[in-house]
Amino acid sequence: MSSPSSPASAKGLRPFLVIPAGGRGVRMGGGVPKQFRDWDGRPLLQATVEAFLTKGMPALAGIALAVPESHLAEAQGWAFGVPCVVVVGGETRQQSVLAALQALPLQPLAPVMIHDAVRPFPPPGPLQAALAALDRWDGALLGEPSTDTLKRVDASGRVLGTEPRDVLFRAQTPQIATLGTWLRAFAAAEADGFTGTDDVALLERLGLKVQLIESPSTNLKLTTPEDWERARPR
Repeated sequence: MSSPSSPASAKGLRPFLVIPAGGRGVRMGGGVPKQFRDWDGRPLLQATVEAFLTKGMPALAGIALAVPESHLAEAQGWAFGVPCVVVVGGETRQQSVLAALQALPLQPLAPVMIHDAVRPFPPPGPLQAALAALDRWDGALLGEPSTDTLKRVDASGRVLGTEPRDVLFRAQTPQIATLGTWLRAFAAAEADGFTGTDDVALLERLGLKVQLIESPSTNLKLTTPEDWERARPR
């Protein structure tokens, strides 16, 4: 029998969607967290969730959102046609993800997609490929090939070398593993006081196998006002 964290154990189960949206979004300005700013007539977070309910996307088992307490009632009022639980987010993104994971039904073998609240254009093809990767891998994520020349420097700014661009990717979301794998990785990180810069970093530090699925630059993260204006629906 497969263990709860076995890559093959996710096969045939509908995935859950987790979105940590507890941050303040201060870089965007305007006094409203960026994930709750208007995006084509509704909050950006709502639009991001709705993007996962469009044609070509996997049928979801459920959704868990972690939001600021000030926006809890608003998010609880949204209807998506699939079960959705909304919890108060933590002080950090990692704490918000854990709070959302713990709010899901305890189905250790189910795939869970962790996605940025401010990426409203998830690509169906790469996403489906990442879910399929759980048949063979402990985790998967989407990533964009680097098109920049990247320099490695020391503390003084001295260039130490040029990194090989063909093996470097910009991490995107969703990042995917089974619920059992995520809970184990987050528990280990919490016990060790480790904070990752993304979610699969918590899998990597346990020696788990993670596959990167190439994804287009259109899977954009809206971080700055410039990002917002460039991607805003016209």
